[in-house]
Amino acid sequence: MILLETKGLTRIYGGLRAVDDVDFSLARGEIHALIGPNGAGKSTFVGMVSGRIPASKGEVWFEGRNITSLPAHVRIKQGMAYTFQITAIYARLSLFDNVALALGSRDRPAVLEALARVGLADRAAQTAGDLAYGHQRLLEIAMGVAQAPQLLILDEPTQGLAESEIEGFNHLIRSLAGDTTILLIEHNMQVVMALADTITVLDTGKILSRGTPDEIRANSDVQNAYLGVG
Repeated sequence: MILLETKGLTRIYGGLRAVDDVDFSLARGEIHALIGPNGAGKSTFVGMVSGRIPASKGEVWFEGRNITSLPAHVRIKQGMAYTFQITAIYARLSLFDNVALALGSRDRPAVLEALARVGLADRAAQTAGDLAYGHQRLLEIAMGVAQAPQLLILDEPTQGLAESEIEGFNHLIRSLAGDTTILLIEHNMQVVMALADTITVLDTGKILSRGTPDEIRANSDVQNAYLGVG
């Protein structure tokens, strides 16, 4: 079943088409990675999907409904959660309070469960701004998880994580996949190949290719444009 679909989605800045007539679909329950070179339009695309950037043309459909005109906060209420490429935590508040704000409730078991999913339950009382950057990323994921979304959009989630933390992140995403659909924007190709059921490659605002990790790895156009071989 298709959870998310875009039809001719386009974003124009001046004369530049940052995203150009993109038809995209995301099946319920899958981990779908969106990859591409810097400037390919990935963050602009997910910004339009989440409602944070208005589309110049095209439509966004979610759970069979046209949500193109809905603002971001309404899309969140309908089951989307989006973590930013740059962390969007409340640095002066505790981890507990950050998750409680995302949840819209101070339900202690629910907040601690979300923190436990990312391995931060023992730091609930700590000030979020005192965390290492990689742990701030994990806190932001906990804030998304707490909302029990139908769709969790993760924009460069491993940025700032140490190599020793990557396997823990992969385990976390696999554990979340049973509860939510995940759209993953990620530069770390080892993470992408280890996690994704399906990969879509963007280049200059257009879809260059879509397929399984093995299909993408073997695609000569993708190799030339992005993977740096060929």
